[in-house]
Amino acid sequence: MDHVDYVYTTGMDDAEVDSHLREGTDAVLALADGDEAYAVPLSYHYDGDRLLLRVSTHDDDAEKRRFLETTDTATFALYTDSPEASWSIHVRGPIREWDGDPDETTINEWFPPFRLFDEAVEDVSFSLYELGMETVIGRKRVV
Repeated sequence: MDHVDYVYTTGMDDAEVDSHLREGTDAVLALADGDEAYAVPLSYHYDGDRLLLRVSTHDDDAEKRRFLETTDTATFALYTDSPEASWSIHVRGPIREWDGDPDETTINEWFPPFRLFDEAVEDVSFSLYELGMETVIGRKRVV
């Protein structure tokens, strides 16, 4: 492949990974059920110790719930690709419903406003899931 453009990358140190995770608000969560994959964008909160994911519950989310129940190891992908910066972070580990009980004020501090897609506000609720951070890999473009 002599005529394909390449960009060199290198690993991020722990401080860079931590900084990007703390600054971000939305990423993609990949789940699996046997040989079937499912990926969904969602909001998250990272406090340095845990990675919490806000998962909505509404009328037509049976597929999302099925994949959450059947996934042993989930993959979380946070990234940016712009002229100023290009990096990605992958977090892999077990996912389970979080047993904490934050109030609405805390939820609003931790997460950006929820985007409604043809749902009525009263038909949407949320659960928080924690992704165990067994493997965390950060890569960035070499400039």
